[in-house]
Amino acid sequence: MSGFQHEFGNDGAKYIVSGDSISKGVIYDEVRNKYVILEDNYVSLLQNKLKGAVRNTARFGNTLLKGISNLKRDVMKEKPNIVLIEYGGNDCDYNWNEIAKDPGREHHPKTDFHTFEKVLMETVNDLKSQQIIPILMSLPPLNADNYFKWVTQNDPEAQQNVLKWLGSVTKIYWWQERYNSTILKVSELTKTKLIDVRGAFLQQPDFTKFLCSDGIHPNEAGHRIIFDKVVEFVKSNYRHLLRDGGTNAACEG
Repeated sequence: MSGFQHEFGNDGAKYIVSGDSISKGVIYDEVRNKYVILEDNYVSLLQNKLKGAVRNTARFGNTLLKGISNLKRDVMKEKPNIVLIEYGGNDCDYNWNEIAKDPGREHHPKTDFHTFEKVLMETVNDLKSQQIIPILMSLPPLNADNYFKWVTQNDPEAQQNVLKWLGSVTKIYWWQERYNSTILKVSELTKTKLIDVRGAFLQQPDFTKFLCSDGIHPNEAGHRIIFDKVVEFVKSNYRHLLRDGGTNAACEG
């Protein structure tokens, strides 16, 4: 991949961010009791930090399948140099209302585990075949207790039924962890660069302070963690693409 680096001009690169509500910048506003878009989300902070044009195509509720079908169209139109791929949070999610109504039935996640791996692998390989650099992003960890309360809306009957189906609230955490480990596996198998956002959160003494009350969306401070991690990654790999860090890129690259 390092061979692509010198193709970027002094004006930087064209980037597409393909992802879900995390990359869209959605947070839960505790005062207004609703989801809003954070102005200083990690992507908008990056737009001021990177040379070139950053296009954010992330959408609230996007799964990998939904987002990638749009990405194919955007890639043909925009011809980006770099695509940042951030999916998994919605893919591993379930229809909790249906589970609460009928915990005895079989329930499936929004994106089947094997489909998630297969499509992610295909996407990465497809971008590389077009001389586009794909970069994967790991999932921020979730706060299983808060997320459980959120999806059951603090309704004791719903909680009882969902718990009957789940077995343990901790299962929410390790189920999401399984999808995250797939992102790491695809990165390794395809030799694709990865930004370890999960690691950056888990290094904090208490990562839950960086999540909204829903237990899954990073809050404003959480977006700052993601931004710092992405900048650290760019400094290590593509320093010349930073507006303020490219002066001695030639001797470092």
